Amino acid sequence: MNMQSQTTPARRAFTLLEMTIVIMVLIALISTGLFVSGKMDEWKLGREASETLRRVYSAQRMFLADNPTKVVSTIVAADIIPYLPPGNATALPTVKSLTGAQLGILVNVSPPVINAGSGVPYDPSGDIRDHLWDVGE
Repeated sequence: MNMQSQTTPARRAFTLLEMTIVIMVLIALISTGLFVSGKMDEWKLGREASETLRRVYSAQRMFLADNPTKVVSTIVAADIIPYLPPGNATALPTVKSLTGAQLGILVNVSPPVINAGSGVPYDPSGDIRDHLWDVGE
């Protein structure tokens, strides 16, 4: 009679297949989290840019209200700066692009747009009415 084999509890352990599945699920969750985090950062940059543009647009409208005969295409940054909300701004604000570059704002169009260089508007969202990277229409 071999009593020892009957009283010893059976050992349970993960098989190689079970461990592989657990690791794959963890990798999928981590990669999804990193992807969502990156998109959230892009959204935050776009939101900050649209808020900055909204402040400049408000200053532009206040300037035009004080100077109704001024043509929008002749407005320069020096005209808008005194009308910016903080009151003691010395330059137009800039916005940060998705690549980290500092971009200026064109004030000689209404509504103002972010300048990607040579007067080309910068809007990586692809829609000029989504209020992300733009003031909207």
